[in-house]
Amino acid sequence: MEVKPAWWKESVVYQVYWRSFRDTDGDGIGDLKGVIEKLDYIQSLGVTMVWINPFNESPDKDNGYDVSDYYAVMNKAGTMEDFDLLVAQTHARGMKLMMDVVVNHTSDRHPWFMESRSSASNPKRDWYIWQDGKDGEPPTNWRSYFNPSSWELDKATGQYYMHSFAIEQPDLNWANKEMRYELYKMLRFWLDKGVDGLRLDALALLAKPKLLTDVENPRDIRYLMHNPGLHEYLQEMNHEVFRHYDMMTVGEIAFATPETGPLFVDEERQELNTLFHFEVADEMPEWDMLRFKRIQRLWAEALAGRGFGSQFLNNHDHTRQVSRFGNDQEYRVESAKLLGMMIHTLPGIPYIYQGEEIGMTGVRYDTIGDYKDIAMLNKYVEEIGKGGDPAAVFRALQPLSRDNSRTPMQWNDGPNAGFGSEEPWIKINPNYTEINVQQAESDPNSVLSFYRKLTALRKSNPVMVYGDFTDISGEDPHLYVYVREYEGSEWIVLLNHSNESSTFTFSETYFGNDLIHLELELVLGTYEQTADSWSCEKRSMELRAHEGRIYKVVS
Repeated sequence: MEVKPAWWKESVVYQVYWRSFRDTDGDGIGDLKGVIEKLDYIQSLGVTMVWINPFNESPDKDNGYDVSDYYAVMNKAGTMEDFDLLVAQTHARGMKLMMDVVVNHTSDRHPWFMESRSSASNPKRDWYIWQDGKDGEPPTNWRSYFNPSSWELDKATGQYYMHSFAIEQPDLNWANKEMRYELYKMLRFWLDKGVDGLRLDALALLAKPKLLTDVENPRDIRYLMHNPGLHEYLQEMNHEVFRHYDMMTVGEIAFATPETGPLFVDEERQELNTLFHFEVADEMPEWDMLRFKRIQRLWAEALAGRGFGSQFLNNHDHTRQVSRFGNDQEYRVESAKLLGMMIHTLPGIPYIYQGEEIGMTGVRYDTIGDYKDIAMLNKYVEEIGKGGDPAAVFRALQPLSRDNSRTPMQWNDGPNAGFGSEEPWIKINPNYTEINVQQAESDPNSVLSFYRKLTALRKSNPVMVYGDFTDISGEDPHLYVYVREYEGSEWIVLLNHSNESSTFTFSETYFGNDLIHLELELVLGTYEQTADSWSCEKRSMELRAHEGRIYKVVS
């Protein structure tokens, strides 16, 4: 089956973590008006869709992922009028808007849950997961993402409720049809207001295990996901909601593999348009080129002719890519451009996380008190409780803390990095005086300028979107070289992910007898000056440290 062209496949998505983007009302927290204020900047990047993290009413225990009213905008973010203006102004600039929706759980302050916990006989009791304990202990030994147990005792009714994340985030019971259809009604409400896309949070968790039994290794929480019934729920959601709108859906699918992932996005199954898998962001703590190449190859093979994937290396939950997977010191600019080139030329929809386009880095705060990440803070308390050395635990948790990506956007070198008039809710990265949008705008060779070139290339070259993918770099631990080919257009992407120069030698395995006559035209390079180092005689090309190049095959 040949995958059909579609507008959403040609998207470049810019993720806005609004509370850290721009503060317009002086409360130290970003807001929707701040996003509106910066829409011209976002448009200048050449992106086609803006993804906004959750802004619904919330006690904010998990930065908005604990919703207490699906139909309201939290005061910190602004008003419904602000949201309506954001939709209108985004559309006026030729971009689309993607909303982040949490459908696996709510806040414990949501009226549904408050009703559910009011008594064991309440009509909404079955909208959540309630179970009796076992010998004075929780029903099972299951862990949650944020706590040692996924169960919390409700003393009023004597039963436990399930929470896959924080205690304040009880899981919804998707087996209850009445609850599901109430969620579908909510999704239609926002789509009718003009939302063009939905990023659906924690989808792999919707269907719960059928058997409430202990597991051998509670820390390996895969038992919480991909349970029977999940795909039926997504097909029902598609039938009731998605198919009625010209929209894009992307599911956050933890523990998806090349074997299971295509089931979510196969166009004949009518579930989702695309998905996030986390074989890199969650499961590859530091850069491993051979592992990364295997992951990309297997996913490309699995999705070919069936569906579309996504490409990202960082977001609001993961450390900034240039710090985690690149070199944020002497080669910060070079490796930021290299990673950008890779994400935008591999198969799938590229995502840009705010600040990535200027090469923002992760942060190292001095004390645990400077951090806000609930997952990190809970883990710190848990490890200290088990006797861990506080200093050692702190150092171990810093590299992958979610706060690495949540520091305020660095607009200029002025007070508060131009984020707002007052001290931000979380400390600014001290390097904002050197790394900021204002500085990048004045430098024609900045990371920002390079990202604009990448998005422009994607709009005018379908090979970047629909091209077949062939990895020709073999088992080289530093070089990544691949071919994209579509309707007679053939591009070669060469990436040197190393602090040293490397030489790639073309093999006859791919180009055969035509190798000696291979003629290449440089499309884009990450270095300011890119001499043509292609040697027909040596059949090789030398790349500098963290250098990337895109060539078009012209003969």
